[in-house]
Amino acid sequence: MSRGGRQEAAHRYADTGWPVFPCQEGGKLPATEHGFQDATTSHRQIERWWSHTPEKNVAIATGAPGPDVVDIDRHEDRSGFPALRKLGQAGLVGEPRAMVRTPRGGAHLYYHGTEHQRNGHIEAALVDFRSNGGYVLAPPSQVNGRPYVVVSHQASADTFDWARAKELLDPQPQPQRREWQPSASDGPQNLDHLVRYVAECDDHVNDRLFWAACRMAEAGQDARLPDLIEAAYAAGEDRRGQAERTVESALRTVRGGSGRESARPFEREAG
Repeated sequence: MSRGGRQEAAHRYADTGWPVFPCQEGGKLPATEHGFQDATTSHRQIERWWSHTPEKNVAIATGAPGPDVVDIDRHEDRSGFPALRKLGQAGLVGEPRAMVRTPRGGAHLYYHGTEHQRNGHIEAALVDFRSNGGYVLAPPSQVNGRPYVVVSHQASADTFDWARAKELLDPQPQPQRREWQPSASDGPQNLDHLVRYVAECDDHVNDRLFWAACRMAEAGQDARLPDLIEAAYAAGEDRRGQAERTVESALRTVRGGSGRESARPFEREAG
């Protein structure tokens, strides 16, 4: 049976044991009801998804059994590559299983997936981490006509330690001991930085909104989701109702409701 490029890639990732699901054509929003929670290695389901919509992007659910992925972002005036070099000098990069160039000139570094790490974000360093509860678009997906491209790949079982990376790139001051204070919770986490992250966006507003809404939902602060929606409109989202739909998709992703082994899932793109 002849398969399209994205369907073929999805089958190949599933062969490796990495669960996949479709995202909207040309974008990062999930095209299934429950987002990454619908990810599968079932070749029959993959056939159904991409036979009807062959241009849907391919997403991989991160965290074991999928890979962990370090996302190096790049803007016009700055990039996360200096932070990546700093991680390399500290011996924290290891040997990624693959490096993929992202549509905006950044990079995805794929590692052996872990079971107990979560997603992370260091805004100042332009470095993100995708593990349990996350996903990434994978080659040959495209965003705004620009593709994800494999730069290198090799057999590797190295993992990435996000806690150590964050300690290096975003060290936090040690809390001072407070005398005569009870050891009770200090209340909800301050998530103002997520609102700023959306409001200061100059493009791809919806992508940022979806990511920030997922993080806010994970923190249990649904009451602040309207702040994200307003920030999206302030940043230039001009389609009324789109921001609300994006936040609803994020909520479904966070709360909604047998692969064959292969060592080289990226072989054909890099070949």
